[in-house]
Amino acid sequence: MQKEAAKSGQASVGVLMLQTCFPRPLGDIGNALSWDFPVHYRVVEGASARKVVLQDPSELFDAFVTAGRELVEAGCAGITTSCGFLGLMQDELKSALGVPFASSSLMQVPMVEAVLPAGKRAGVLTISAEGLTPAHLAAAGAFENTPLQGMNPQGAFARPILEDLKEMDFEACRRDMLEAATELTKRHSDVGAIVLECTNMVPHAADIASETGLPVYSIHSFVRWFHAGLSPSSFPKA
Repeated sequence: MQKEAAKSGQASVGVLMLQTCFPRPLGDIGNALSWDFPVHYRVVEGASARKVVLQDPSELFDAFVTAGRELVEAGCAGITTSCGFLGLMQDELKSALGVPFASSSLMQVPMVEAVLPAGKRAGVLTISAEGLTPAHLAAAGAFENTPLQGMNPQGAFARPILEDLKEMDFEACRRDMLEAATELTKRHSDVGAIVLECTNMVPHAADIASETGLPVYSIHSFVRWFHAGLSPSSFPKA
């Protein structure tokens, strides 16, 4: 994982990273080359994927604050994270860090639903339907009955992440993702767009959109929007 800016210049976005060793291909939030603007990273000690997804991430609150403040001191104007489940600490962390804080891709759900046609709603693809509770959805401002589809915990995508393996079969991951997305739309015919909870799903977002025919939103779309406000484009004066 690259811990410095993707390009020269001050990074306006800082990323709080889980402490992991699984691969991070292009498109993953942890790959600095996924971004067309500079980013900085800090690894949160002790924050494993299993701890954050399936246990209680609030036990790591102090570690997230420490890493987040390091990013702010390094000049980052806003902070995000590498796991959608951290939305549970949105309010506490934004208060502790004192800068704009975008904890979870799930925060896009209300915005996505605001632009969908009447009778359509957002559906969520998550690494763990078991771990993603109504409390996570409520913290993101989403309805508690938002349609969810989890990944197979022993599948090619979820198992290497939750067990922090050093190798992944990316083609098998893609097939897992397409199968789960198709199942989501079959189970909920009113789903008009898909929000990817897991930041590691981004490399497969375009394939999911092609397979389902639906718009797909992810941490990549969210952080690009987030950055646009932190560092607005400038234009020649008339």
